[in-house]
Amino acid sequence: MLDTAAPPVGFAVRCTRTLLSPWSRLSFLVLMLGAAVTAVLAFEPQRLLSAGWPPQLGGAAAVVLFGVAYGLCTAAFVPRPILNLAAGALFGSQAGLVAAVAGTVVGAGIAFGLGRVLGQDALRPLLRGRALLAADGQLSRHGFRTMLAIRLFPGVPFAAANYCAAISRMGWLPFLLATGIGSVPNTAAYVVAGSSASSPTSPAFLIAMGFIALSGVAAGAVAWRKRHRLRGERPGA
Repeated sequence: MLDTAAPPVGFAVRCTRTLLSPWSRLSFLVLMLGAAVTAVLAFEPQRLLSAGWPPQLGGAAAVVLFGVAYGLCTAAFVPRPILNLAAGALFGSQAGLVAAVAGTVVGAGIAFGLGRVLGQDALRPLLRGRALLAADGQLSRHGFRTMLAIRLFPGVPFAAANYCAAISRMGWLPFLLATGIGSVPNTAAYVVAGSSASSPTSPAFLIAMGFIALSGVAAGAVAWRKRHRLRGERPGA
């Protein structure tokens, strides 16, 4: 009689399964992000970018390199306003806006890809609570318009929006398009402020700073309204 028992699983196969399990990938993501934050705190790459590093490059090559470095920095949680101001100061309003928006899309794509590949399988089963489920459903069903609204209002942290979208079922194309389009107004305001910072009384600087202030107030008002509405919807409230 033939022996039909399955052969024992080898050690290499078991190790591979363990390393590729959802929780192992999530742990690797956490380690990567922790290392990135540590590197940012230790080396402060935003200072190098604001100084025009590397100094031997100029023109389109400098804009492209700045955009790539911008994306890597935002994926490591460097605040975008600092980088936007640096883009305006280094390249002016037009080229600076191109570099900053391109870097924004690159950074968002990096974070979205890392979250989707390394974190989604482990974190999706943990979604609990009305607020988390509502956010997941909104991003999964109406991804483009939801992400567009998030990018237009600066109240939601950039990195948090990227990783929340990655955990949802939102597609790549709506995410990147909404990020590119929705980040233009606020990014442009910071870039113009950076390009005209040497003339703080100029109309361009004053208009840019006024737009930044108004957008911040509007974001705060929207967040307060949403929070108040959620409290009103709780049972027994």
